[in-house]
Amino acid sequence: MKKKINIRFIMIAALAIVVTALSAMLVYYNILKEQVFGDLKAYAHVIELLNIDDLAAGIEKDPYNPIDDDLRITLIGAEGEVLYESLLNKDEMDNHNERPEIIEAREKGEGEAIRYSATSGTHTFYYAERLQNGNVLRIGRDSVSVNRIMVNTLVIVLVIALCILFVCMGISHYLTKKLVEPIEKLATNIMLVDENNVYEEIRPFVNTIKEQHVNIINNAQLRQEFTANVSHELKTPLTAISGYAELIGNGMTGKEDTIRFSNEIHSNANRLLSLINDIIKLSELDEADHQMEMERIDLYKLAENCVQMMQVTAEKQGIRLTLQGESTMAMANKGLMDEVFYNLCSNAIRYNKPGGSVTVTVGTKDERPFLSVADTGIGIPKECQERVFERFYRVDKSRSKSTGGTGLGLAIVKHIVAQHNAALHLDSELDEGTTIEIVF
Repeated sequence: MKKKINIRFIMIAALAIVVTALSAMLVYYNILKEQVFGDLKAYAHVIELLNIDDLAAGIEKDPYNPIDDDLRITLIGAEGEVLYESLLNKDEMDNHNERPEIIEAREKGEGEAIRYSATSGTHTFYYAERLQNGNVLRIGRDSVSVNRIMVNTLVIVLVIALCILFVCMGISHYLTKKLVEPIEKLATNIMLVDENNVYEEIRPFVNTIKEQHVNIINNAQLRQEFTANVSHELKTPLTAISGYAELIGNGMTGKEDTIRFSNEIHSNANRLLSLINDIIKLSELDEADHQMEMERIDLYKLAENCVQMMQVTAEKQGIRLTLQGESTMAMANKGLMDEVFYNLCSNAIRYNKPGGSVTVTVGTKDERPFLSVADTGIGIPKECQERVFERFYRVDKSRSKSTGGTGLGLAIVKHIVAQHNAALHLDSELDEGTTIEIVF
């Protein structure tokens, strides 16, 4: 990755240098061309003012240059004949009417042209201007070959380019290292990466990876704790069942003990069955691809069915179970909402006081469906209220086991509520009671 990034940085730098060099040479050439033609135009105006009459008359004189020894001055007649030439013999020169600068001067008043001489290796700049009498005054000047300028410039550019390239390589190496460093740390120890110390553009990526890593660690710890808790929860009733069965099997119990031990075996078997069912339910809810069939259901009708089903259990423990509210429709999964009502009512009865009450309420709050289960039981201490929805967490472990609780009921409720995108609220006072409310 580093190598690819470095190579691409260097390629971009090299391309930028080449484009800059070519642009600079092109600009330099245009500036040179404009300057030379500007000078030739100025010379033409001066010559026209100083010598126009003599040149137009075609006076035979020795070749001379009134302005600059490097200038070539030519006067061309109306028919294209050379009337005056400052450097060559005008009699040996051919007709100039086909020269591009002469044609342009006759049409537009002035013309320009550049011609390359392979013999001398120079470029000659020509400026021609049409005079009032119809003749054309042409000023020419040799310049160093543009090719030579390009070569000389190219050498300088290459030297500068190499220096810039080495600087770019150093900067590229530093920037690549700075860019890749947090990603490399992600592969070794993600927690060492300081998201405030990386480029802003990759900060969301680093934060996401760190969050996922933390979630994976937390999930692994939760699974490990869950496995340990499951093992412990299964071991207790299995040990009891095994011990009672062994006593009965060895004939070490009388009739009354046999009946009592059989009831204990039955009770522990039911506890195992409840525990296994809850574990299976949690596993189903934990599946990422778990799909729920949502439909419009009447929460009041579900609550009514649950209250009727649990009346016998409540009466056995001296608890008054009541339902209040009205028919309320909500988009939910019917089977999972049955689980919610059952677990909440079961907990409210199990952790209640003799002669206490459980009230199930269904209705709307701020135009949103809600349900709540309130009891007058033992309540939950403030320091425990944040943990009661954890798996196998029990406020009163002895009471929970004696009443058949698995410690998974509220964890199941929390999962179901989350899958319905509903809000879960708990309000509890020690020795006064608990209210759990779900708002859809």
